[in-house]
Order: sequence, then structure tokens, then C-alpha cells
Amino acid sequence: MFKGLEHTAIASPNPQKLAQWYVDHLEFRINFQYLGNYFIKAPNGTIIEIIPSEGDRPEQQMKSPGIRHFAIQVDDFDAARAKLREMGIPLLSDPIQMGGNRLQYFTDADGNFIHLIHREQPLP
Repeated sequence: MFKGLEHTAIASPNPQKLAQWYVDHLEFRINFQYLGNYFIKAPNGTIIEIIPSEGDRPEQQMKSPGIRHFAIQVDDFDAARAKLREMGIPLLSDPIQMGGNRLQYFTDADGNFIHLIHREQPLP
């Protein structure tokens, strides 16, 4: 019956600009758009819907209630991290090593938290 997450949405003051940021920086493509909403698709098929926001955004803290981040899986952590730096994307920390996993936090053009993830073994 329930198959899993089909997409997630991000509200943005400028959906077109944010969608293009994901295209330009993280290899997404614009899958389709309608009425100011953009559906963008990652190389692995993950879909994000970017919708127009209303009102001011509350201050973001990593541990605030609600969805805090999403992770972008990479096959070459060092190359992906270098590419972010090359594109001028500020990295929020040094790389984090957790067992055989490596993480790198950064934000998108709207300040949404993202991290790169390279896992030694896939999640069970």
C-alpha cells in the first residue's frame, strides 16, 4: 500500500532561481514545472518540488523542530567536496568522519541545510 517517499517540497521566495541552483551545482535537472512550482530530479531519481513561499522565513538552526536537512549521496566524496569549493559554495564545517562514512554540510541558495554523504556500506 504505502510505497515510500515520492518527493519532498521546499518553499522558496524564488523557485526558479533555487531550481536552477540545484541544476547548476548538484546535477539535478528540471523535470517539469507548472504554476510557479518546479519539480527537479537528481541523477538517482530523487525528486524535490520547489514551491513559492509566503511570508518571512524563521531563523534556521540545525536542531530546530521540523525537517533539518537532506543528504546527497556521492560516489567520490573528495571530488564532490572539491567541486563545491570550486563553485564557491561555503562549507559549514570540516568533513565529518563517522566510522566508514564521510559527511560535509553546506547550504543551498536559500539557506536550506544539505550534506554530502559517502557511506562505506549502504544503510540496512
